[in-house]
Amino acid sequence: MYRFGPADGPRVLALHGLTGHGRRWEALAAEQLPEVRMIAPDLRGHGRATTLPPWTFETVVEDVAAVLDGQPALVMGHSFGGAVAIRLALRYPELVRGLVLLDPAVGMPADLIDQIAVATLARPDYADVEEARLDKLETAWADVDSALLDAELAEHLVPAPGDRVQWRVHMPAIVSYWGQLAREIVVPPAGLPTVLVQAMKAQIVTPQFRAALTAQLGDRLTVHEFDCDHMVPQSRPAETAAVVRAAL
Repeated sequence: MYRFGPADGPRVLALHGLTGHGRRWEALAAEQLPEVRMIAPDLRGHGRATTLPPWTFETVVEDVAAVLDGQPALVMGHSFGGAVAIRLALRYPELVRGLVLLDPAVGMPADLIDQIAVATLARPDYADVEEARLDKLETAWADVDSALLDAELAEHLVPAPGDRVQWRVHMPAIVSYWGQLAREIVVPPAGLPTVLVQAMKAQIVTPQFRAALTAQLGDRLTVHEFDCDHMVPQSRPAETAAVVRAAL
């Protein structure tokens, strides 16, 4: 669990994406939203969280609901975290004041997810830190400040067998979660204030999901299109912070 900002600040529950970790929100909290009380857990199978199954949206929703301890918050989710945030709002509407969905991965094409899962298993680790850095730069981190990438490598890489390195994640959970992203499209409860930020250099938000959001929420939906790749809060921190402030 990571907590940033003053104890009496407005509460934001921040949910990271697949293969991420809670500390990934630290720079956004400290540098852009210092007045916010940001609560950022490592999700099950990630970082220092438990690795035990079941590895499903339902289990992760129960985990993050327990983190809130009955106190409502604005919920911000990136990618996989955005899909979790929607399901949290459906299961526990009393805990969610509003949603900020940063390039959420919802109802992804099954063939694409299959390809990604197979590729994940084929390349579970790296020869060294530099190989891991190059992989990040080739997969959505190219427009992220180099200092944030350095921090990611320092925090999230751990030793692997054979003098190699790997991300601090539980690979069986990760592969299972990829499958979760191919489940049916779900949308927030009608009337819930929701912000969608779509990364226009990525292909994560599907037209079907965006249309379903619009049909469900109407004028309760605000949409922003950011000219960046998938790592929205790292690529566009000031713009992300402005979105959060407006939602609060």
